[in-house]
Amino acid sequence: MTTTMPWTAANSRKLARQERRRRLGPMGVLTHVALLVWTLLVIVPILWTFLASVKSEDEIFGDAWSLPATLHWDNFARAWEQAHIGQYMLNSVIVVSFSTFGTMLIGSMAAYVLARYPFRGNRAIYLLFVSGLAFPVYLALTPLFFVVQNMGNVPLIGPFIGLNTHAGLVLVYIAYSMPFTVFFLSAFFRTLPTAVGEAAMVDGASHTRVFFQIMLPMARPGIISITIFNILGQWNQYQLPLVLLQERDKWVLTMGIADISTAAGYDQDWSALFAALTLAILPMLVVYTVFQRQIQSGLTSGALK
Repeated sequence: MTTTMPWTAANSRKLARQERRRRLGPMGVLTHVALLVWTLLVIVPILWTFLASVKSEDEIFGDAWSLPATLHWDNFARAWEQAHIGQYMLNSVIVVSFSTFGTMLIGSMAAYVLARYPFRGNRAIYLLFVSGLAFPVYLALTPLFFVVQNMGNVPLIGPFIGLNTHAGLVLVYIAYSMPFTVFFLSAFFRTLPTAVGEAAMVDGASHTRVFFQIMLPMARPGIISITIFNILGQWNQYQLPLVLLQERDKWVLTMGIADISTAAGYDQDWSALFAALTLAILPMLVVYTVFQRQIQSGLTSGALK
């Protein structure tokens, strides 16, 4: 007579782990290890920045990972008021909001036309957009400066779109973000079914109505994904505003943080610097956390279709 061991939840978990190891194989294990290392390389500096933002300067230069004896919230007040981080953050919000809206409006329309309407020169225009991905922005800084400067000489609207204006920076951000937006959305629009749009046009809908009321809602996952990428890229942009904005009251957040970093070498106000960095990181961290599922859905939808 044979006896059998009772089947327990522990046995099920053990077998599940063994099955996962068998399916992963050596390459799967290496991939997970690489992802773990990459995660630590990203998370550890962010956590250290958050921790340093509530420390005193003596604690920052002491034990790096020690907890602060007292939470120094005055670091944030000093960065917000004395270093004018509040004004710089407001400027960044205004610039990024308008530039992201303009990028998505123009980029989605251009991508839709290039993806769904065959015409002579279609491929050449698409390749012209895509070629912008291979063009380093640093090579264009000098001519870009003179272009924006000359835009300031345009009658009536020149003073609003020239150097040291947020509108001028918005236009540059839109042009800077257009290649990747068109490249990404063109591929996404090609995957959408044509039957719905054709049926709407048979019923009398115009091309504009088909785009805004039918095709754009169908492309929502891709639109959300590329919108978040544009927000992150434009929020963290430093080189372009550094060249185009010289007046301090027009500065964006990255320029303000760089100014604190430069002054910290003499004034030793490192606590305010880390507080300012935390204020710059938190909004983007919240945005990505809230829209994480939509970003992954948009990327995987375009890939699977």
